[in-house]
Amino acid sequence: MRRSVAAAAGALALSLGLTACGSGSGSDGDTLVVGATPTPAGEVLAHIQQNLAKKEGLDLQVREFTDYVTPNTALQEGSLDANLYQHKPYLDDFNKSKKTDLVPVTEVYLPPMGVYADSGKKLKDVAELRSGATVAVPNDTTNEGRALELLASKGVIELKKGTGANATPEDIAANPKKLTIKPLEPAQLPRSLKDVDAAVINNNFALDAGLSPKQDAVLLESVRNNPYNNVLAVKKGDEDDPKVRKLVKLLRSPEVRQFIEDKYKGSVLPVTAG
Repeated sequence: MRRSVAAAAGALALSLGLTACGSGSGSDGDTLVVGATPTPAGEVLAHIQQNLAKKEGLDLQVREFTDYVTPNTALQEGSLDANLYQHKPYLDDFNKSKKTDLVPVTEVYLPPMGVYADSGKKLKDVAELRSGATVAVPNDTTNEGRALELLASKGVIELKKGTGANATPEDIAANPKKLTIKPLEPAQLPRSLKDVDAAVINNNFALDAGLSPKQDAVLLESVRNNPYNNVLAVKKGDEDDPKVRKLVKLLRSPEVRQFIEDKYKGSVLPVTAG
């Protein structure tokens, strides 16, 4: 039985706002309230808030969340004007399972997913995984499939044809190393490294845990033809809101591209061309 998107939430989210106020679509004037996970989305938005927004006449308010579900429910309910943290396959699955009508406005950056192991295990390549090893993966529908696709890309497992991004452990057609696939709530994956042989971790949670995707991952997603660029999302009908368009302009600006390149040094990749 496939898990719903709600499995990604685990416990209720902690809303750790970078700013203290703002009230979504009910906000006044040029205030735009945007939800984000802390890294990298929250950091990118904080850079815009502190250095660029005022020049555009935009009062940008940022609210941080520690899960993947609450930012979308808050956007649908109107306490947010937009959010930045997810890729389009996740957004599409959320809309389908939750009957929401959220839409992407622009792609911003690619946070490549990676396979990590505790430093004490000295794993250098996924091919070195021992027989019977346990590999933790995200437990939400699209990121679980994405993680399994990453493992399959190196022949560690083989998936049934046609499963793609919606694959679950039940769709593993061949498992020569007899790996145990352990789905966990995405935010728990970095903490699981001491208890498993390897974990496939979303980029933002890897960065939050002090991991460097470029240096620490034993396997990292390729950026070529990757459908998982993170997007700025709004409720359908708000795509052309002037405040949203101002934020889109800033997110696609050379200044933000430079910030992403300088801060993340290849661990997060801006979508805009240089």
